[in-house]
Amino acid sequence: MKPITIIYWLRMAMGIMTGVICAFLSLFLENHGMTGMSVLLYSISLSLLIYLITFRVFKMKFQNQVETPSKFTMTGIGIYFLGWLAFYVLSYTILYTNTITVAVQFLI
Repeated sequence: MKPITIIYWLRMAMGIMTGVICAFLSLFLENHGMTGMSVLLYSISLSLLIYLITFRVFKMKFQNQVETPSKFTMTGIGIYFLGWLAFYVLSYTILYTNTITVAVQFLI
């Protein structure tokens, strides 16, 4: 596979994993007193941080194999954030629903 293709698919995988991690982090932060926008801002910040880390790693690894430096930045940026958002919402919904179900069963 071409290096650009590898970067694209790795960014997609990283977006999915970051979405799941952010969902766990959001639920953890909500259980410890944080609510609303602060939890969302932590999740967005974490996703941006992971994207920047992968940018640096891919730039070091594939520097001689990619034509232009802008390819590192733009390749997979859309699929990363789309995967992050989709799996953040999906994972958070599943985790939050299970938390409420357990709490309701505990109260009954």
